[in-house]
Amino acid sequence: MRWTIKPKPEEEKIKALATQLGVDGLVAQLLLQRGITTFEEAKDFFRPQLSHLHDPFLMKDMEVAVARIEVAVAKGENILVYGDYDVDGTTSVALVSSYLETYYPNVATYIPDRYTEGYGVSFQGVDFAEDNGFTLIIALDCGVKAIDKVAYAKQKGIDFIICDHHRPGKELPDAIAVLDPKRDDCSYPYDELCGCGVGFKLIQALGSKRGQTIEDLVPYLDLVATAIGADIVPITGENRILAYWGLRVINTNPRTGFKAIIDQINKSELTITDVVFVIAPRINAAGRMEHGQHAVNLLREENLEKAQVFAKEIEVYNTDRRNLDQEIAKEALLQILENKEEEGFTSVVYKETWHKGVIGIVASRLIETYYRPTLVFTKSGDKLAASARSIKGFDVYEALEGCADTIEQFGGHKYAAGLTLLEENYEAFKAKFEEVVSKNIDRKLLSPEIMVDTVIALDDINPKLMRIIKQFAPFGPGNFAPVFMADNLNDAGYAKVVGQDGKHLKCRLSDAARGRNGFSLEAIGFNLGDKLPNVVQKGFSAVFSLDENEWQGNITLQLKLKDIK
Repeated sequence: MRWTIKPKPEEEKIKALATQLGVDGLVAQLLLQRGITTFEEAKDFFRPQLSHLHDPFLMKDMEVAVARIEVAVAKGENILVYGDYDVDGTTSVALVSSYLETYYPNVATYIPDRYTEGYGVSFQGVDFAEDNGFTLIIALDCGVKAIDKVAYAKQKGIDFIICDHHRPGKELPDAIAVLDPKRDDCSYPYDELCGCGVGFKLIQALGSKRGQTIEDLVPYLDLVATAIGADIVPITGENRILAYWGLRVINTNPRTGFKAIIDQINKSELTITDVVFVIAPRINAAGRMEHGQHAVNLLREENLEKAQVFAKEIEVYNTDRRNLDQEIAKEALLQILENKEEEGFTSVVYKETWHKGVIGIVASRLIETYYRPTLVFTKSGDKLAASARSIKGFDVYEALEGCADTIEQFGGHKYAAGLTLLEENYEAFKAKFEEVVSKNIDRKLLSPEIMVDTVIALDDINPKLMRIIKQFAPFGPGNFAPVFMADNLNDAGYAKVVGQDGKHLKCRLSDAARGRNGFSLEAIGFNLGDKLPNVVQKGFSAVFSLDENEWQGNITLQLKLKDIK
């Protein structure tokens, strides 16, 4: 791994902010590195206010969207709330449909089948709407590029309102309204909302017309916070406010479906990390293993006993998904070794029986071992389908464009994409992809980078610092948890490997070599078991974040190791 220490702000700025806030220089430095330079900005950062959410009518087409829904309600039209099968899509559908149903009954939901319909708006979905008498479709987390499907619906007398957050193409669909802050002609002040965030702006606008305040809509923010975490959008600006208050709902008064999931995992207070790694995979598992509608049913359910039944079903899907992706990842790693492809610039693997619902997760798992652009293929009908994942700093979508002559279809973005090709073109694609990547990748990108906020001594770390850093949360892109480096460390004599197959490292670190009276701290390094030889030597360096370990009711400060040299 490459360790990159962030530039330190000017000393005068650190002192000035520290004085304004009554904090020490270290905290002031961390805030300045996050773009916070004044007392007011710090206040907004530590205490996000719902009153600072933007007016939803600043979004292009919002007035039109609200007016069309009001007409539908007045005329008694049937409304179909349509969304993708991933977390962002299913939470969006649960959000908008459950809100509309608080005052209007003619609402139904639709999630496309991952395997028969694929991503986004489908012709099959439009046919379903026609067959069942729906005259308005609200599409969430998809639709901004569905020009042909929206035109097809229009021929059938079905109107579309699109709520999306993906970048539009050169042409927009001929919908009644296209709500997307990434539209070039949209002047909405924040363009990093997730799909569920755009859906929330729609119900915020609808609510304002009905005399509701933002406080009336807070119960829906558990869904928005979950989508923000799962979709890995920046936790800055408006997203930070939505995530902060959404987490508060999850931890104090979650909807029944979330309560049914949380009851199974036995954790007192959930962070955004728990949402990403505990709640989101369970919601996602429904669409991967069975059907995304199962997730919507759970998120909309108000009866706890029924929700618990749904949650148990989804737990089974998640267990099956986890077992399957681990099994396929082992087979894929073996394939790389058997083909002697460890030394290349890419990983491309294929087996016709691999489950299409987990190949994206498998691609991410392979990157943990071989850090390079990766594709995992499986058979899909009479073609091969793949999920592509990339590494920080390398645009895999652009690389796929360089292989377009071997591909049938592809789509996605810089770090994740999907594609299909004819089986006879697989070997040609594999060779071409390796060639394109090897020509265009900066070699240093093949070592993962750790961004370090600052170098500190171990005895700078104390419960007060931990309490302040916890208030930096929720963490995510644009506001990752602070990462520190300490050097000239010793193990206090307790280093050992723990966990299955000795995968993890547990130790107690001391900077006694600096003559600091033997001050030491517990440390855990997940998947760093192979670093044990480094720890038993004297005078090593470590990169870590601060963490709390809860054991038998006791909470202690510990270092969460990221790397050791």
